[in-house]
Amino acid sequence: MRWLDIKEGFRNFWKDFKSIKFGLFGLFLLFIFIVMVIINPYIVPFPNASSRWRDITHWEDNPVSAPPVWVNWFSSVKRAPSTIIKEYTFTEEKKGNLTLNKLIFEYEYFYDLPPLDIIFHSYVVGSPVIILSMERPDGQVITLTKRVISKIAGKDIRISIGNDSRTESYNFGMKYENPQQNRIERELIKPTKILFAEAKEGILVKPSSLQGTYKIMVDIILPSPNDQVSKSTLFISGGVSGWLGTDSAKRDIWSGIVAGVKWALLIGLLTAFTSVSIGVIFGVVSAYLGGWQDSLMQRIFEIFVGVPLLPVLIVMSAIFRPNIWTLIIMMSCFFWVGPVKTVRSMGLQIKEETYIEAAKAFGASSSRIIFRHMIPLLIPYSFASMALYVPSAIVYEASISLLGLGDATIVTWGQILHDALRGGAVINGLWWWVIPPGLFIALMGMTFAFIGFAMDKILHPKLRTR
Repeated sequence: MRWLDIKEGFRNFWKDFKSIKFGLFGLFLLFIFIVMVIINPYIVPFPNASSRWRDITHWEDNPVSAPPVWVNWFSSVKRAPSTIIKEYTFTEEKKGNLTLNKLIFEYEYFYDLPPLDIIFHSYVVGSPVIILSMERPDGQVITLTKRVISKIAGKDIRISIGNDSRTESYNFGMKYENPQQNRIERELIKPTKILFAEAKEGILVKPSSLQGTYKIMVDIILPSPNDQVSKSTLFISGGVSGWLGTDSAKRDIWSGIVAGVKWALLIGLLTAFTSVSIGVIFGVVSAYLGGWQDSLMQRIFEIFVGVPLLPVLIVMSAIFRPNIWTLIIMMSCFFWVGPVKTVRSMGLQIKEETYIEAAKAFGASSSRIIFRHMIPLLIPYSFASMALYVPSAIVYEASISLLGLGDATIVTWGQILHDALRGGAVINGLWWWVIPPGLFIALMGMTFAFIGFAMDKILHPKLRTR
């Protein structure tokens, strides 16, 4: 019967909850956030963002401070987006003891601004020689760079055209440039601007985009039968990148935002559950005991209420090593005071009920009466309070992280905002580094606020009529 009563109670609650539109909207947003946590590896280009957020080498192929790809939709000047090319044509030729491999990657370029860099990645065993060249849409072939690999047992190698082909690009541009009128130092040029420009005067100082199909050719000389080059990919580092762009450390912001969802849910839910549980138990015990014990507990409550939470969190985070678990514990130590007054007033009414007097007459202990007969009646109110406490916990964590006192070993929206503040995102107009984390903090807060208000609207009238 008890299980049937629970099912019937939930059914009645859901019937009332469905009639509150903003509550359903909050539930829908919560569902979206939970789905994002579950399918995280499949919706971001960098699934390891959470564990390698501070690892510079993990992001080195991305462009610096690039806006999102959808910026092109609203701009008359189209920038080449970042992309990875994994497909290529492969040919192999034997010449004595040498093996000659040729890889041809095709890149369709139909933009106004060229990519910032082209990076070749491969796994190498032995001591091969790798030669990169490019065939332009106008038929011209440019040898970009040659890399002789020292003998290695097995290692990922990275060849950047932007770094290694500056001289070759400059020499190609000088064939069409007038050195008397358009003089530019070699160290100041950007190779991709020349490689993707029309072959005419002004190619070094004011290049015009040459659109079409580019072929990046990789010639590999394997001097030994045991040498090999495998897992080859070509990364195009464009002027726009990802759904939310990149920051000044080349990190993909969308990957960081999605990685921060699980931490926001953990911080909010765990802090809310811990603090409300403590507050409900404290309030019920205070109401049930009464007398001097109630007075003493209320003085303790007033002490905690009078302490400003944010300054305490700042001081504690500055003194102790910033840690997400320490922060959750500190917030729980102060959040618990929220439900105490309301729970105490409810507890004073409940302890006068006839069944409480009957339990005392049968010799039930105080702990049994509190935990078996009083607290279960306050569970609906507890859930409503928890939902309303989640936004506060998330905002406090973001505030602490924004000041540089958060846990730098994890990816939270507050940490992203802190990095944006240090990186001068506002001054430099990098709005895509600031708005998304702030918007997601607001959305997460709005999610639980809507759910909490809906539960409060349903449950409070029932509690007041008891």
